[in-house]
Amino acid sequence: MKIAFTTSDQVHINAHFGWAKTIDVYEVNEQGHQFVETLTFDGDLQQDGNEDKIDPKLKALNDCTIVYVSAIGGTAAAKLIKKGVTPVKARSEEDKIQDVLGKLVQTLKGSPPPWLRKALQQKPNNFEDELEEEATL
Repeated sequence: MKIAFTTSDQVHINAHFGWAKTIDVYEVNEQGHQFVETLTFDGDLQQDGNEDKIDPKLKALNDCTIVYVSAIGGTAAAKLIKKGVTPVKARSEEDKIQDVLGKLVQTLKGSPPPWLRKALQQKPNNFEDELEEEATL
């Protein structure tokens, strides 16, 4: 599964979702994690009430299961959830991406908590997944 982190330094989960200029994406499974890409966003990202700033992020995170943020507005959180992406607020801006990734891998090896099981199950299939499933039947 793909996990995203809003970050300003590629180390900590320290950026507000709406204001984030960069979002790091990782592939995570029971064997470990691997960096996939850094998504970058330009424009006036700090303008309050500017809902247009979140649309490019929603589109870019469409294939992610979870996005970790330092903070997120209610509208953006609702839009993420509607797309099947679970927003998770970091405990503090000092939380390190690598620490969270390590904990996620360990959790996947064991018994994931209910919120994580739900996040893993709610991801809707896209058209390519459906075609692949039909081909294997």
